Amino acid sequence: MRTYLGRLGELVLKGSNIRDFERLLTGNARRYVQSVDAKVSLYAGRLYVECADEAAAAAECMLDHLIGITGWSEATAVEKDIDAIRAQVLAEARGARERGAKTFKIEAKRSDKSFPLDTYGICREAPSLVCAQGILAVDVHRPDVTICVEVRDRCFVYSNKNRGHRGLPVGCSGKGLLLLSGGLDSPVAGYRMMSRGMKIECCYFHAYPYTSQEAQQKVERLAEILAAYGMTTHLNVIPFTDVQMRIKQKAPAAFATLMLRMCMMQCANLLAERLGADCIVTGESLGQVASQTMQNLAVTESMARYPLLRPLVGMDKEDIVATARRIGTYETSILPYEDCCVLFSPRHPVLRADLAEATQIYESLEAEGLIREAYEKREIIRFDCAGIVAGQFGTRENAAQLAAENGKRLSAGD
Repeated sequence: MRTYLGRLGELVLKGSNIRDFERLLTGNARRYVQSVDAKVSLYAGRLYVECADEAAAAAECMLDHLIGITGWSEATAVEKDIDAIRAQVLAEARGARERGAKTFKIEAKRSDKSFPLDTYGICREAPSLVCAQGILAVDVHRPDVTICVEVRDRCFVYSNKNRGHRGLPVGCSGKGLLLLSGGLDSPVAGYRMMSRGMKIECCYFHAYPYTSQEAQQKVERLAEILAAYGMTTHLNVIPFTDVQMRIKQKAPAAFATLMLRMCMMQCANLLAERLGADCIVTGESLGQVASQTMQNLAVTESMARYPLLRPLVGMDKEDIVATARRIGTYETSILPYEDCCVLFSPRHPVLRADLAEATQIYESLEAEGLIREAYEKREIIRFDCAGIVAGQFGTRENAAQLAAENGKRLSAGD
């Protein structure tokens, strides 16, 4: 059997409603691993995952993607006895030396106050065998490895610390509709809102044949990656070719991109209402491109009937790229398949549009009917974290069914 400990972050600061957050986090974790032999529980600020050896990869995948924990470790449970602790600390030190470590220190936590040694006593006694045998040298300031001892209902020893995604468990902060393109920004925007507990649904505007099927497949892959963090998402693919052609025919060239974004926002209003979303989320960053000047952002926002959230608005490109690399969207986002915004961009776009002028141009398009028609023709593709895990690691009878549900295509009426 394997044992993993997940460390909770800001959840422990919650007040009387902390149990609601803990139940949601535990339920999210269980959903990931329902296709394998794994048990998930939460007690005293730790998420416990116990699983068979063959389910270890699935458990680690879940912990690598679960939003709401600051980090996790594979731990060894030992008797609540200082001799057993010393022996396991020695084993951890030997393993660390094989990996090239030369120095170490001990960190201890004791939530079971009946244990005869306090944390200082544990830190003093636990490394005695390591020091006596000269396995590693002590360095409390900059150790190569930190060996942790936690005395709880059971005693755990571990030396590996994997970074988590922190934040709040997905589902505690309402639902948002993410305008997802094939670029770097919007997937990161979706991830940042999920890390604040928001459930995300996705919307992609496709302009076939001006944008290729490869461009859509790229966005589908991005939605699947996001679902691995956000539990589940539906990607709504909206055919926007007729709307874009109307813009090309009737709008001044300099306003083409801005008109497109206004039309997208109007369509997003329809979809947000259908989905019961609380807000619309975009990947816009102030000043990054011509359509994202302060004046142009104001024009786009004027079309929104829901709160418009821009989690990247103050981030620069290096910050966005770093996050994209970390969550695994970067390599997909940089594939050379352009979205409709890029292909229809004018050479000299308006930089500081006047709201009244932009509104007048938008009304002259008479595009409301085309927008609603595009909305009603949308295709819906479902992605679920349980299906993703089941497709890679599932062993139970329900694994094949869960995997088959991932990427399932629906029509707008389903």
